[in-house]
Amino acid sequence: MILAILLSALAMTAIVGIRYLIVSGAFAFATRVRHPRLYAGLDAQMRREIAWSLASAAIYGLPAGIIAWGWQNHGWTRIYSDLHAWPLWYWPVSVLLYLFAHDTWFYWTHRWMHRPKVFKLAHAVHHASRPPTAWAAMAFHPVEAVTGAVAIPLLVFAIPIHVSALALVLTVMTVMGVTNHMGWEVFPRAVWQGPLGGWLITASHHQRHHEQYGCNYGLYFRIWDRLCGTDRGLGDFARAHAQAERRGRAAGGGGPDTGRSTRVAARRRG
Repeated sequence: MILAILLSALAMTAIVGIRYLIVSGAFAFATRVRHPRLYAGLDAQMRREIAWSLASAAIYGLPAGIIAWGWQNHGWTRIYSDLHAWPLWYWPVSVLLYLFAHDTWFYWTHRWMHRPKVFKLAHAVHHASRPPTAWAAMAFHPVEAVTGAVAIPLLVFAIPIHVSALALVLTVMTVMGVTNHMGWEVFPRAVWQGPLGGWLITASHHQRHHEQYGCNYGLYFRIWDRLCGTDRGLGDFARAHAQAERRGRAAGGGGPDTGRSTRVAARRRG
C-alpha cells in the first residue's frame, strides 16, 4: 500500500511538473514572438523561477497523489465519473463553485502571505521576480506551495464534481496562473477592459499587485478585492515594457525591433 501511494504521488508530481513546463513554456514562447525583448536580461531570474516551480510541483503532487490513490482504490472524495450521477446542469455549476471557493481560499491566504513576517519568510520568494515572467506561476517558497497545494484536494472531499469538470478547473487554474504573470495581455481588450474585466482577473489586474504589493490579491475574480477595498484597478504594462527595452539594449540586443514592445504597450497596455 505504501509503495502504491508513493508511486501515485510520484506520478502526480511528474504530471504537475510536466504540465507546468508545457504551459509556461508555451506562453514564454508566445511572449518571445509577441514581445521579443520583454524577458531580455532575465535569464538568471527565469532559471530560478523554474527551479522553485519544479520544487512546488513535488509539494502539489504529494496530496494529489494520495487522494488519487484513495479515490481509485477506496472511493475517497466526491469526484464522480458517471456523468448522469448528478443532473447535467450541475456540471457547470460545480466548475463555478470550485473556482469561487478556490478564489476565496487564494485571496485570504494571499493576504496572509503579505503580513510582514510571513512575507519575509515565504512570499518574498515569489515577489523576487521583478518583473514576473510566464515561468513564475509556481515559483513559491515551500510554505506558500503548501497553502496552494491543499486547496483543491480539500474541495474534492466537500463538493461533488465530475472528473471532466475537475480537469477543466485544473486547466483554468494553470492557464490563469501563467497568463497573470507573463507581463502582457493574452486576452482581447473586450475581456479585460469591458464589463467582464470589472469582475475577472487577467494579467493587467495582477500586474498592479506586483507593482504595489498591498492590493489585488485575487486569482480569478475581483469579488473579494472589491468587497474588502483592496482592488486598485488595472496596472499599466508600458513602463515594464520600456524597462525591458532598456535591458535588451544593455545586453546588446539592439536591432530593427527596438521599441516595438514599448509602442505596442503604449497603444494596447499589454
